[in-house]
Amino acid sequence: MTDQPLSRDVPLKPAESALLYVDVQNFTVRREGGEFAGLSEPEIDARYGYYFDRLAQVALPNMRKLQAGFRAAGIEILYTTIESLTKDGRDRSLDYKITGFNVPKGSWDAQVVEELQPSDDEIVLPKTSSSVFVSTHIDYVLRNLGVRQIVIVGLVTDQCIESAVRDACDLGYLVTLVPDACATYSQERHDSSLVAIKGYCRQCTTDDLLEEIAR
Repeated sequence: MTDQPLSRDVPLKPAESALLYVDVQNFTVRREGGEFAGLSEPEIDARYGYYFDRLAQVALPNMRKLQAGFRAAGIEILYTTIESLTKDGRDRSLDYKITGFNVPKGSWDAQVVEELQPSDDEIVLPKTSSSVFVSTHIDYVLRNLGVRQIVIVGLVTDQCIESAVRDACDLGYLVTLVPDACATYSQERHDSSLVAIKGYCRQCTTDDLLEEIAR
């Protein structure tokens, strides 16, 4: 027999839960971040206008609300950021090398954005692949913390978020995704991703999740 619930729709148990922020860093959030290097302001507006509007108006405000609520509830908060272990990025995944992503070790691009600065006792894990479960020891850390339920938020919905959701599910965690605390480059891509990973996680709003942990 096992006490593992045979459902994804399970309320969070604070002592067994963690909130994970994915790639909410200067590289991906700031217009001057490395992901947008070489683009003029008109080009950024044309290609990423939706993305930056969603970040400012929806995703970042909800991420901040979640951070405050989870801290108040005493629930673990972790962060992962795209960041090489070397300055020249020679340790990056082949995919990141092909894409051209290199966030040097210790750089400004690698820092979690100021609005969500980790406390001095919250864990930050640098990653060099789409999935945090592939290029970090997060599974080992979560198990040491006694975590069985993971709340995932951040960037971008149909890439690193989706990868983290699928891998966490396959590793035996119960996953909660908060769609209004995530963003990608178009509403269509965001919505399509939510449909694609619906079978791997429960999905709930920021306000509903905060009400749940308050209870």
